Amino acid sequence: MHDVCAISEDEMVAVFLQTEIASTRFESRLLAILQRDGQDRRLLDRPNVEDDGENAYRALVLGEHRGYRRDADVFTGMRNDVRWFRGRLTREEVAQLRYIDYDYWTELSGGTRRVADGAARVRQGIEVFGVGNGAYWYLADALRAGATFPEPILVGTDEWSPLVVLEGHVRLTAYLLRPEYLPATLPILVGLSPQMGK
Repeated sequence: MHDVCAISEDEMVAVFLQTEIASTRFESRLLAILQRDGQDRRLLDRPNVEDDGENAYRALVLGEHRGYRRDADVFTGMRNDVRWFRGRLTREEVAQLRYIDYDYWTELSGGTRRVADGAARVRQGIEVFGVGNGAYWYLADALRAGATFPEPILVGTDEWSPLVVLEGHVRLTAYLLRPEYLPATLPILVGLSPQMGK
């Protein structure tokens, strides 16, 4: 990991929700929460991380949506001592990333949880749990057409440990389907805690 600088947890929450509201998979769910609460979509699309009220609301939304601060979903086992950073990974480091420990991602990777193995199996046409691979190829083709993606969010125990994807599984798989379009260094967010291995 390179060019590492500390960020606030509020920034991670903002990026996570900004990415998910732009996803066809999660947009309607998040819009329903915003509508129920009488809040504007701008809070997720164009977050102001200097506004404490906005930050508090986004934390609640991410909690309801993905288990943040509720020890649930992708935030199961997440400790309070996580330090958040922006950084960059080389292409070689991206190839070493691991999927989160969920059945789908484990199966897609053939049991290794390596994103590179997941991309290789998608390239071979392997589908798991009846889920097609169209989303990966759609994003891979978008990369070829010049699209840029938000920073994936990763976690690890320290800067030298294997990093695991918290958010951005499909995007990272798409990058490794079209590695020629992967930047020389990929911007990332990463949360580090000695307890993350649990």
